[in-house]
Amino acid sequence: MPVSLVTRPIIYPESDGRPIADNTKQFRWIVTIEGGLEALFREREDVFVAGDLLWYPVEGRPDIRTAPDIRVVFGQPKGDRGSYLQWQEGGIPP
Repeated sequence: MPVSLVTRPIIYPESDGRPIADNTKQFRWIVTIEGGLEALFREREDVFVAGDLLWYPVEGRPDIRTAPDIRVVFGQPKGDRGSYLQWQEGGIPP
């Protein structure tokens, strides 16, 4: 009798349920640094800047993730993302 394998899609959550900052001062620094980096690279369409965005470096391993306060990725276009799936971003890490 043939065996049928059922594969489920792997879910990469867009939230880890943790706050962006632990206090008002930390939040202010995150926003200030992210905004400064956005301004610094505003003319570069190949520089992606984001704050508190989940980064999944390994396909198939949603348990391996981190959400840096700020990230800069050279060689990737600006734009909205629900999370940063490195294998879908040309393998380029932040």
